[in-house]
Amino acid sequence: MKRFRFPLRPVAVLRAHKELRAREAFAAAVHTYVAAEAELAAVRERVARFEAALFAGRRGTFDAASEAQSLSAYRRECAAEGAAERDAIAARAAMDERRTAYLEAHRQHEIVRNLEARAQTAHRLAASREEQAELDDLAGRRARRQQLARAC
Repeated sequence: MKRFRFPLRPVAVLRAHKELRAREAFAAAVHTYVAAEAELAAVRERVARFEAALFAGRRGTFDAASEAQSLSAYRRECAAEGAAERDAIAARAAMDERRTAYLEAHRQHEIVRNLEARAQTAHRLAASREEQAELDDLAGRRARRQQLARAC
């Protein structure tokens, strides 16, 4: 049986590397997205605590200077929340883009693997047929020799 050789092996290797790079990029994008979501949750928690503190502070006496500072700090936290939301949205979009690229690379690699599996199956089948033909030929020769031996 001659050895199996897949002519698209270099393509399979390149597509496997491309898939690996796409998987790593997707994993990094997921990590970035999770970090952005955690940051957004932390900023939202700070804003909620600020709102609770502002609401609790209004029950006592009114001090314009401290209220102005508190309101200014609250506005900065709200701006930070908006920035964190934009970062989370951008991270989500990047993650979706990387997922799409990874799925495409995986699909392309899967196509080559399926072609290789089909080629291996065809090679095995051809080798089996060749081996069976040799065995049939050998059995035919043996039967012919036995017939000739009986005839003599």
